[in-house]
Amino acid sequence: MSSIGTGYDLSASTFSPDGRVFQVEYAMKAVENSSTAIGIRCKDGVVFGVEKLVLSKLYEEGSNKRIVNIDRHVGMAVAGLLADARSLSEVAREEASNFRSNYGHDIPLKHLSDRVAMYVHAYTLYSAVRPFGCSFILGSYDADDGPQLYMVDPSGISHGYWGCAIGKAKQAAKTEIEKLQMKDMTCRELVKEVAKIIYIVHDEVKDKAFELELSWVGEVTNGRHVLVPKDLREEAEKYAKDSLEEEDDSDEDNM
Repeated sequence: MSSIGTGYDLSASTFSPDGRVFQVEYAMKAVENSSTAIGIRCKDGVVFGVEKLVLSKLYEEGSNKRIVNIDRHVGMAVAGLLADARSLSEVAREEASNFRSNYGHDIPLKHLSDRVAMYVHAYTLYSAVRPFGCSFILGSYDADDGPQLYMVDPSGISHGYWGCAIGKAKQAAKTEIEKLQMKDMTCRELVKEVAKIIYIVHDEVKDKAFELELSWVGEVTNGRHVLVPKDLREEAEKYAKDSLEEEDDSDEDNM
């Protein structure tokens, strides 16, 4: 039964006759129109990579970051509407801060992702508000639980992952992630692979310029979420470009 255009998409609190909430589906579409973000968990940490599209040559480099700090041990990579993501990052920071002041230690990532997912879900229940037009990946590391990775989407669902992708090229990125043996890799090895995946899924025809954002949290950073150092990022980008050129050369040889 088709329900498009029959008024069932006017409110987030209305189900269509075939059991769909169109406003939430439209929010997911906003995420799919956004640049790609990936997060991969390895044996000693989590690595984030984001393809931040540069829509104008006049933009200042490094502005409007899509990777943010939530707590000293938690990082967040976002896809979708950046203003919505900023609002949710503030909610997540408040949850992490309140947990520390109440219990005296860092918030476990599962608890944080569940709390923020509940907040996101609340915005799919009332006609007076609209769903958030963004998905985000949360990653953390601590000595007790090790590395952890969760993804929350506009419907308020939270899942734990070894590797996940959000944004316009999420399917292609997932295919590349599945090829990796991430459970046997270290953060330093994974940074190069993350950069390579972002370069592989980037659409040269539609989107010319982009900035690669990389961050990590794990043993190598003493459990703190930080941006990957400039020299390592440049090395990873060089590895990614060289890998792409090798693949192009091999394709030409096969032809």
